[in-house]
This record gives sequence, structure tokens and C-alpha cells, in this order.
Amino acid sequence: MRQFLDFEKPVAELETKIDDLRNMAASSEGAPDGVNISDEISRLSDKAEKQLRTLYAKLTPSQKVQVARHAQRPHALDYIRATISDFTPLAGDRQFADDKAVVGGLGRFNGQSVVVIGTERGSDLDTRLVHNFGMARPEGYRKAMRLMELAGRFGLPILTFVDTSGAWPGIDAEARGQAEAIARSIETCLTVPVPLVATVIGEGGSGGAVALASGDRVLMLENAIYSVISPEACASILWRDPKQATTAAEALKLTAQDLQKLGLIDRIVTEPVGGAQRDPASTIESVRNAISEELAQLVGLEPALLVAQRRDKFVAMGRDALA
Repeated sequence: MRQFLDFEKPVAELETKIDDLRNMAASSEGAPDGVNISDEISRLSDKAEKQLRTLYAKLTPSQKVQVARHAQRPHALDYIRATISDFTPLAGDRQFADDKAVVGGLGRFNGQSVVVIGTERGSDLDTRLVHNFGMARPEGYRKAMRLMELAGRFGLPILTFVDTSGAWPGIDAEARGQAEAIARSIETCLTVPVPLVATVIGEGGSGGAVALASGDRVLMLENAIYSVISPEACASILWRDPKQATTAAEALKLTAQDLQKLGLIDRIVTEPVGGAQRDPASTIESVRNAISEELAQLVGLEPALLVAQRRDKFVAMGRDALA
């Protein structure tokens, strides 16, 4: 069953009517006298699509936050299953445990051997609990580092899929060196001598996202978000009022469009009208094509050149921000 966001209420009402008419047509009762169900369904469907296009043509940053967090958007494992053949998952950080918030392993992307890593939120309550809602502990980032180092050793490109509200903030994570693990993961991203293409598929939150997204190319889905802090947390700190999250979302410049203007991401991947949750298959295919195009520009470059260009790219972000 499709889940609707608050601002989609007009579309929800129309699509509910359409479903009722379809059920009526399928039942033995049939339509009331003088009502052509097919024509009415067609009319309402056109109206719903126009309403959806109008809504999504002018989404506010706060509304994009809602879309990015939509439970029915495709998650990291959906992208991995659809785009990576012969996928072999690898587990554990060889130090403490296997963190299921970070998934990864070996496989083939368009026939080319790659290492793939992603933050997985889960698709229902049970899987969300297993994957800790996509919030990784230190062992998750150390697993990611292990896989990136493996990729560097064997000359395999790295693909990452980022979808997390941030790293796990629990005492257990802090006790095992959460900040150090994130910093080391970012360092590994920046120094690994193979191509790294990162895609923000939903929510890119704080250092927990940067730890897997410091790549040669950073892609974002059209309605994804990427920010140093969540709007709710920002509002709680600055105004001591989480209800100011809408104001915070505007100030944070967390949309893909804002980030591309600021030069912090490289490419926006278009979503279907109504968001990735409306058509996961076409969204995943668009992401596959975008990654393929970006990866083709990186494969074959000398390792030293790759690392130097990556370093210059991120240094330039800081330099331009201070200019």
C-alpha cells in the first residue's frame, strides 16, 4: 500500500477515489446508472498526475526532507541487488563485530569487478532493527575501510550508496572510537588508489554520510538531502525548538540543487514524478546509467592522478568557501 506524505494529501484523496472506482468495476455491483467508470478513472488519473507534477515542481527544502526519508524509497540493498551481479557479501571489521548498518562486498557492475558498500536502513520494522535504521557503529566504518583497502589492493573501483541520518550516537559507539573510525574512513576514501563513485540515495546525514561519500564523483538523487546536521537537531541547538526544523532546512542548503550550486556534489540524478518511491525500478536504472557514465571517465586513470585530483577537489571546496 502506497504511503503518502503530509503535503501529498490532495493526490492521496484522488488516488483513493480511483482505487474505489476500480474496486467497484471489479465487483458484481458495477457502476451506478449513468456513470462510465473507465472515463471517470481516466479523468481522475489525469487530474492526480497533474496535481503530483505541480506539487513536486515546487518542493520546499522541508518537503524534500520528507521525500528523502520516505520509507518506500529504494534502499542500498535494492540498488545492490539490481545493479550488482555475482554479489558476494563480506562481513566484519576483523576487530570487534559485523555492523549490519553497513553492507558491502564484491560483485560485477556492468560486467566489471567492483567493491560495493552501502548504508542500509531496512524496509520494515524487523529489518530496520537489524540494520539499526542505517546508523553505523565504529565497526561499520572499519568494515567499510577494510573493503576499500581490499579494493585498492586489487585495483577494483568502489561504488557507495549513502542513506543514513548519521552515525549511531550511543555510548557504546563512543566507547569504541566512533569519531576516530569516521575520520579514518574519510581518510581512506580520500587516499584509496582506485575510482570511487558515491551516490546519496536518500538522506546523507553528518559525518556518518561523509565517511562513505568522499569520492571522485558524488552523485545525488533529485530529492535526496545531504547535510552536516538534521534540520530537527539544528533547530534544537539554534532555537531550542524542534518545531523550527522547517526554517533550519532552508538555512542548511541541504537539497541536491543547492549543493550542486555550491560545488559540493557533481551530478543530480533525476527521479520520477512523485519521487523514487513511485517507481523504484526506473530510479535504480537512472542511477545505474549515471554511475556507469561517471565511472567510465575514471577507469584507466593512473592511481596517483586519481588521488591527486580527489584531494584537489576537496581542498578546493574549503578554499572556495573561505574566498
